[in-house]
Amino acid sequence: MHRPQEPSSGIHPLLAGRFSPYRFDPSAAVDDHALGLLLEAARWAPSAGNSQPWGFFTGRPGEPEHDRILPHLAPSSARWATDAGLLVVTLTRRHVDDTRLLYSEFADYDLGQAIAHMTVQAQAMGLAAHQFRAFDLEGLTKELDPSPGWAIVSMAAVGKAAGEPPEGRARHSVARLRSAPWSPAE
Repeated sequence: MHRPQEPSSGIHPLLAGRFSPYRFDPSAAVDDHALGLLLEAARWAPSAGNSQPWGFFTGRPGEPEHDRILPHLAPSSARWATDAGLLVVTLTRRHVDDTRLLYSEFADYDLGQAIAHMTVQAQAMGLAAHQFRAFDLEGLTKELDPSPGWAIVSMAAVGKAAGEPPEGRARHSVARLRSAPWSPAE
């Protein structure tokens, strides 16, 4: 990544305007309707064999679920994620139902698709999402005790961003994206 860049013209404004805030407005709640739309967007994501191997544990400030998540945040994420109107723990089901397969190589990828859909839906609703992995995975897994075959992968903080998006964002070039697997570029 080099200098900050503006997105190419023609990219959808929801994608061009998306950013991961490090500050959320603690007074902006994510109500039941908004939560339902975020989960509905994730529900419609594509998945291998339509397996939909994702699940979410959600908590909003003032809810017992939120209180269960907070102690497991790393200090680096607790500084900003606690002010979000919603914390989402993302899980994937790596066991493939009704087959002899014990592991789906696509489950994490499919979960990523669902979170991407949720992120774009948040942006469309005037919210922002910041995905992260700075939390105690072992402690949170023990706390939530997911069913066998399910694994916690990441978290997302969703809410009203406090402040404006940064001017430009450093992004790899399209040329680098196309050449990265084969040879050094840029």
